[in-house]
Order: sequence, then C-alpha cells, then structure tokens
Amino acid sequence: MKTDPEVFIRANTGVLSPPHVPEVTLHLATEAHDLWLKTEEELEEIGLPPPFWAFAWAGGQGLARHVLDHPALVAGKSVLDFASGSGLVGIAARLSGAAAVLAADIDPWSKTAIRLNATLNGVDLAHTAENMVGRDEGWDVVLAGDVFYDRGFADVLIPWFSALAARGALVLVGDPGRAYCPRERMEALATYTVPVTRALEDSEVKKTTVWRFGASPAKA
Repeated sequence: MKTDPEVFIRANTGVLSPPHVPEVTLHLATEAHDLWLKTEEELEEIGLPPPFWAFAWAGGQGLARHVLDHPALVAGKSVLDFASGSGLVGIAARLSGAAAVLAADIDPWSKTAIRLNATLNGVDLAHTAENMVGRDEGWDVVLAGDVFYDRGFADVLIPWFSALAARGALVLVGDPGRAYCPRERMEALATYTVPVTRALEDSEVKKTTVWRFGASPAKA
C-alpha cells in the first residue's frame, strides 16, 4: 500500500453514528465528495481502492437496525458478516449478543476500518480478506448488506446463499432496491426508511428491506 490505512482513515473520517443506527459509532467520511468523488487517478495516487468502508450504506443500516431490534436472531450464534465494509452489521451482531462474528471483505482497507470501528464500539470481530463466496464454515447466521448491485456478483451469490439456507443457516439480506436483488427467492421481514447521502445515492432516503433468503424460490 502506498498510504498507511490507519493514518489515512483517522485523518479523512470523523467518528459518527449512522442516522438509522445511532447505537453504533464508525469512522465515516464526513463529506461524501471528499473521498467518494475523487477520480480514479487520485485514488491510484494514494493507493486507495473505492472506499466502500467509509460510508454506512442503506442496506447495511437497515440490516444492522433489524439485528439490533431483534437480537434473538444472532444471540449466542456464530455469524458471517459478508462484504462487511465498515463492519457495521457485524458490530450490530456482536452488540446483540452474537457469540462470534467473522467480518469478510476482500478490500484490504476494510481490515483496518473494521478493526478501528470494532474498537470504537467495544466489541471483537474476526476478519478475513479471503473470498468467502461458495464456502461454508458452519455459520449459524449469514448477514449481507447491499450486495445485489451487480449482475455478475448476484449470479454467484444466489446459489451460495441458497446452499447455506438449504443446510439450515439463517441468511439475511439488507437491500435498498438494487436491480439484481432476487426478491422471488426471499421473504420480506421488515422495511425501513433509511437516510443516506445524496452524493452516493439518487435520493436522501432509501426504502430498505430486510429479507430472509430461501433455499428455493418462494411460492407465488
């Protein structure tokens, strides 16, 4: 890395609470355009991949809210927080009594963001930068916030989530209406209106649904 992640994160974020999850504090970009709107060349200059970890995305906020409001979903259980980003959802799971949480994100910068954010909230999260798609380490619960934004990614996630659900894992997805969300395979559990930043989204709020992923398409 050209830039030290911890030094950069501390210098370019503020300690803030996501609007829909005030119980949690995170290192977040205080102004979206400061980080997100840098050009690819500027990001390359400092060795920074697109900083997904610096924002509390609507899908993650909705899913974290649901976990905090329904702690029995994760209490005493082993949890995978897939595509963890900032670690928000995994932190919510630990605050709700999860026995262990593995925060998985292939972005090398997420490791530092997750560690710093876990410390802010007084919880421990394990972390992996390995690609976990297709793997099954026996988690009781799999949490995935805002992952169906790309067709190719959705195509590999759907069979994996289906297999996890088929063997008995609880697979929960937070989605703010992304184009490739396979709603026909899921059961809606709750819907939230989540404040977001217009610099990242097409509105100032996003209706976000928490879904339970099924082993097969839901019956009509």
